[in-house]
Amino acid sequence: MFSSPNDGSRLRHKQEELLMSQSEHFSFGNETEGYVHAHRHSQVSHVVEGEFHVNVDGVIKILKAGDSFFVPPHVDHGAVCPTGGILIDVFSPPREDFVEGLAAPV
Repeated sequence: MFSSPNDGSRLRHKQEELLMSQSEHFSFGNETEGYVHAHRHSQVSHVVEGEFHVNVDGVIKILKAGDSFFVPPHVDHGAVCPTGGILIDVFSPPREDFVEGLAAPV
């Protein structure tokens, strides 16, 4: 569920639903916490910069720029960002709570 270019690991997961996804870019300030939660969506997250202490199903890893993690549907997960940083999250199916209010593409 975790991947880091620093240790030679690769994140591999096959799930047909990931073909229909949504990408979100999140910036975090120092000591920001994404509380432990779960949702019906698959989630893949990529650390662009900073350090994140990521909890996926009770397993906590410290991730840095270039690292990634996968969260299956309905699995508890959260993160603390002690340094400030940027994550790119991809959800499948798209998160309705993030899509609401967005204008349709022209």
